[in-house]
Amino acid sequence: MIAPASGQRCIGVILAGGANSRFEGRAKGLERVGERTIVERVADALRGATDDLLLVASAPDANAWLTNVRVVSDVRPERGSLVGVHTALVRAGSAVLVAAWDMPFVSARLLSALRQEGEAHDCAAVPVSAHGVEPLCAYYPAAALRIAERLLDEREMRLSAFVDALPCVRRLDGERLAAFGDASRMFFNVNDAESLSVARTMASADAVERRR
Repeated sequence: MIAPASGQRCIGVILAGGANSRFEGRAKGLERVGERTIVERVADALRGATDDLLLVASAPDANAWLTNVRVVSDVRPERGSLVGVHTALVRAGSAVLVAAWDMPFVSARLLSALRQEGEAHDCAAVPVSAHGVEPLCAYYPAAALRIAERLLDEREMRLSAFVDALPCVRRLDGERLAAFGDASRMFFNVNDAESLSVARTMASADAVERRR
């Protein structure tokens, strides 16, 4: 766990959204990549950078997915990733470091750096990869809640619009982002059987490399 700046509290939040339609209704975060489920891998990455963990999930069996992690459901009835971020901010009552539950290779070092950057500047801190902003792997201060609420009230559901609306955002890109690893790997997400197979191959290669 990193030392918080000025005693600030930050909750790590795993966002488990989506209907998993491409997994025939199975919870994709419960698929195994290497020796752990994807959601366990995300939780482990967040633990070292935060003061506590929350899991945002609506599945009735979500309490069984992780040990000693509080599960909360969405605050609002709308569907979409911004609803998950809004819920994270409401339920945490503090700054949050969020990560989607389908990113098996999210970097613990990057997550720690995002928190440190956000706290140092009292801003959101968001990575920017070749695909654009990565708002589901980001630090949001508690004050971001009012922006999320306003956009949802206006029926604006895009996370990119949320990031653009924040009064202060620190963007980690280029060489700063590359210092933490390959962005295409860190933000790789498992959405279907093909991407799950790729993730398992990547994890197997990691295991071989560690044994050398």
